[in-house]
Amino acid sequence: MGRKKLEIKPIENKSSRQVTFSKRRNGLIEKARQLSVLCDASVALLVVSASRKLYSFSSGDNLVKILDRYGKQHGDDLKALDRQSKALDSGSHHELLELVESKLEESNVDNVSVGSLVQLEEHLENALSVTRARKTELMLKLVENLKEKEKLLEEENHVLASQMEKSNLVRADNMVVSPGQISDINLLVTLPLLN
Repeated sequence: MGRKKLEIKPIENKSSRQVTFSKRRNGLIEKARQLSVLCDASVALLVVSASRKLYSFSSGDNLVKILDRYGKQHGDDLKALDRQSKALDSGSHHELLELVESKLEESNVDNVSVGSLVQLEEHLENALSVTRARKTELMLKLVENLKEKEKLLEEENHVLASQMEKSNLVRADNMVVSPGQISDINLLVTLPLLN
């Protein structure tokens, strides 16, 4: 008899939740250790419980070294995420444009301070960076889709080429001439020469 499939949803019972957390955390740490040993990979794992207790695992390298390496390689991504969160805090782009229009109306220009203009500029830069990040994300998805289509077309092309090869072999097999046909062909070739 197989195991019952567990529905993934929050566990209501506090003691059951703690037991499940401990078992799954230990299983996750074991899988991380196996990955590091089998594949000679640097693995860092951080788990924070609901009670804010921190559990960590690192293979070979020091956890701080692995996280520093990650931070150096993905610093731009982290900055973009930070900008996105700031932009989300500032509201939608439409609201931001309305704010800019209200600040820069001709009758209100004299009352605008330098500080508010600087803050407005920061909001616009954040919105621009979020827009660029979204555009980049969409373009990467498009490129990925095109690569998948290219792969499918190459496979289809390969199948069609093999089908053409098979049909050419069948035609060649059908064109095999028997010895009796060879003598008839020789007769036809030599008859015009005799005339």
